[in-house]
Amino acid sequence: MKLQPDRLDVQSILGYGPGWVGLGRDGVAEKIEHSVVIGSRGEKFDWNCKRFDELTPEHFALLAETRPELVIFGSGTRLRFVPPAFMRALMERRIGVETMDTLAACRTYNILAGEGRQVIAALLIETEGTEG
Repeated sequence: MKLQPDRLDVQSILGYGPGWVGLGRDGVAEKIEHSVVIGSRGEKFDWNCKRFDELTPEHFALLAETRPELVIFGSGTRLRFVPPAFMRALMERRIGVETMDTLAACRTYNILAGEGRQVIAALLIETEGTEG
């Protein structure tokens, strides 16, 4: 699916499809084919998990270290929730978390980043056969 955000001055998500997400900033587009964390302040790093069932509390503690006001967790091809204990580091820092499927997370990230919010999107990118 191609996303058409308003002209954003921040890193944005240009498109999403099975097994990939397209990122853009300053006229440069990049296709990412693995789980990734992006942020409205320019953060971008690999999120080392290929399947939902590989997620651990450490994955979410890593997100807390970026100190956003909100984390959007894209849980893959369908909506799934991790155990509440995984969110401990985020809750301790009073960082909000919203969970949705990855496509919805992409759309929501663009809206919030475009509003100037300090938001992180943790996107689980699953390829065919890795959904768990």
